[in-house]
Amino acid sequence: MFTTLYGKLASVFIGLFCLLGAGAIVLSLYTTGLYFQEVNQKLNQTLAERIVSEKILMQDGQVNEAAIKEIFHQLMVINPSIEVYLLDATGTILNYSAPPAKVKRPRVSLDPLTRFVSGAQDFPILGDDPRDHHRQKIFSAFPIETLDGSIQGYLYVILGGEEFDSVAQMLEGSYILRVGTWAVVAIVLFALLTGLFTLRLLTRRIRTLAVAMETFKRSDFSEPSALVSPSHVQPGRIQQRDEIDELGQIFSDMADRIHQQIQQLKRTDQLRRELIANVSHDLRTPLTSLQGYLETLSLKEGTLSAEEQRAYLGIAIAHSQQLGHLIAELFELTKLNSQEMRPHLEPFALGELVQDVVQTLTLVAEKRHVHLDMHGPADLPCVSGDIGLIERVLENLIENAIRYTPDGGAVTVSLHLQHEQVMTQISDTGFGIPADDLPHIFDRYYRVGKNQQGRATGAGLGLAITKRILELHGSSIAVQSVVDTGTTFSFHLPVAQSSTIQVTSAASEYVPQA
Repeated sequence: MFTTLYGKLASVFIGLFCLLGAGAIVLSLYTTGLYFQEVNQKLNQTLAERIVSEKILMQDGQVNEAAIKEIFHQLMVINPSIEVYLLDATGTILNYSAPPAKVKRPRVSLDPLTRFVSGAQDFPILGDDPRDHHRQKIFSAFPIETLDGSIQGYLYVILGGEEFDSVAQMLEGSYILRVGTWAVVAIVLFALLTGLFTLRLLTRRIRTLAVAMETFKRSDFSEPSALVSPSHVQPGRIQQRDEIDELGQIFSDMADRIHQQIQQLKRTDQLRRELIANVSHDLRTPLTSLQGYLETLSLKEGTLSAEEQRAYLGIAIAHSQQLGHLIAELFELTKLNSQEMRPHLEPFALGELVQDVVQTLTLVAEKRHVHLDMHGPADLPCVSGDIGLIERVLENLIENAIRYTPDGGAVTVSLHLQHEQVMTQISDTGFGIPADDLPHIFDRYYRVGKNQQGRATGAGLGLAITKRILELHGSSIAVQSVVDTGTTFSFHLPVAQSSTIQVTSAASEYVPQA
């Protein structure tokens, strides 16, 4: 029990209430005792004065034994708890009503008596108890004077005697004190039980949160949190949230985030497996072909004609180029995903860059019997970006459009100015992309059109590279496609502002791979 939060809080709570209860009882008894002494002393304040005024206790320094005995007898009958002492002018005890064996002080201090006689009201005033060297008690006192007014002694009356010398005696002798003590104990017990019940209610949500965490841990972080936030219990109504609610909400969000990340890791692992399979296949095919043709050239050396040798060498070179292109794309994507990769932003004319890329790829388009064209206004402002990276984006998108456009089709690159941004569109009249493939075309190693007339090549890294480059520029890429009609890719770049763009002539850290 003491290992739980509730057990520890309950232990502290019980200990604190026990101390408070004991302190309250002790304080109550102490103050009650003082109050009893104060009331008793006030009620009997003139007792010694009345006795002295009625009886002649001393005359010419001599004790009137008969009068003393009579007073002792009367007081013992009326109140046995009262003790009477006759003192001389120095406080020495001359006679007393107590048993001789119990009186231990030969004299008492006169300072409390002097203060009492002077009329001080700060009761209770305590004087020396002749029965004990260290104890003091309430009293009534009055001086015994001679005819000329000089003090020849004091009548010193101890109020209470030994009857209330201990707390147990005081409780035993007072019904009100006993009832009050039990009332204090009952109140403390009730407050303790109420506090423990309240602690139980307050820690219940913490226990629920702990159970949810343990369940989430035992599920190997694969199940989302089952906690329900109080703000979701009654939609549309503002709920008062405390720290435990905030902690529960934070845990729910954290658990959901961990669950999503684990699912993402699983998907990434699946993609990694697919990558290994795809890359292994893509690397194995050109390597096998390359090795086969080179072995053929080696084995049939001297028996092949010059034309056959050139054909074999051409095929081997094509496969080696395909292999080099695949490896270059892998390194390129790895570099783009590194934390150190930062594009060098500078203003440049996007129209001129597009025109250069189109001219470079025109020959490729003509070989495939595809018409490649460009449209855009002549007064387009400069855009901000890394010219080397944007050139790679244009090459990837235009090459893809040419690759998936059938003979006699067309690829068009259009530029438009839209709200301080220049939009670039690459449209084709190709095979289109199936709706099931559209959400995945920018995933790494995902290849579209595997059955489109055998035109799909590579490991599917081109669009992943394109998306990553645009992300580094704070932009995104959109796609619209209709099967057997065509596809349009589009992205935006911000117009360059001279006040915000640092123009630099330094070359970009990124070098597009051939």
